[in-house]
Amino acid sequence: MTKTSPLTGILAGLTAAAIWGGMYVVSKAVMDVIPPFSLITLRLLLGIVTLWLVAAVRGRLHVARRHFWQIFWVGFVGYGISIGFQFVGTNLSTAANGALVTSATPAFVLLFAALLLGEKITPRRFLALLVASLGVLAVIDPRKAQLSSSLFLGNLNLVAAALTWALYSVLIRKITRGADVLTVSLIAFIGGLPVSIPMGAWEVASQGIGAITPGVIGGVLFLGIIATALAMYLWNMAFATLDAGIASLTFFAQPVVGTILGAIFLNEQITPLFVLGGVLIGLGLIISSFEK
Repeated sequence: MTKTSPLTGILAGLTAAAIWGGMYVVSKAVMDVIPPFSLITLRLLLGIVTLWLVAAVRGRLHVARRHFWQIFWVGFVGYGISIGFQFVGTNLSTAANGALVTSATPAFVLLFAALLLGEKITPRRFLALLVASLGVLAVIDPRKAQLSSSLFLGNLNLVAAALTWALYSVLIRKITRGADVLTVSLIAFIGGLPVSIPMGAWEVASQGIGAITPGVIGGVLFLGIIATALAMYLWNMAFATLDAGIASLTFFAQPVVGTILGAIFLNEQITPLFVLGGVLIGLGLIISSFEK
């Protein structure tokens, strides 16, 4: 793999997280018509087609059979298991709980990176994670979270989603050493299909699909090409380029962008606490970027 500068990796991770932060409104509108697992199947299929076309033009579709299955199972963890937990957890819990619990992902990445990659949890990295985490807590306001017993199963699924996405991200760092990120991303998408296809088929059989309008088609194309093919590729590039503990901090751009777009399109209020949180998240990234 061609060596990429750390700044490129940080920008790739920030762009991916920003895209995901901005896709909430689109996802919500499309899922009113297409059930969640059916939608993720469409997203993965569009992602596969998009990256296959790009890879075919670049002539980079060569991968050993053993490496193919390694990537496939990593994709199974990320796009099958983790996203499955996320959907179930969000359905059984609340959006506020989902935002709060998934904000723990970078901390889980730091732990998995130490265990699986031998990355040291240095004082600087711990400080960067602490500062950025305080920032994201200010942005999402944990006072909105609910911890009632009726939401326990949903919250448990959200914790599992955060854990498995952190594991996926660290494993991506491991398998992209000496590999082409585009090809890895494409094969990883394939790994999510064994979960999403049967679940999606069950959804369609039991719930059906609503009216397909041009707006829904546009939303699906955005989610498949931009939020999946492009954003997932950029996320994988960030972890291929940077140490996992540093790359994971770019995840915190997601709630910041989501809140800003909420203010623009949904007339939600930008508070001084949000501004403080954004500054702390940026400061955490700056601290981590000076890690030697």
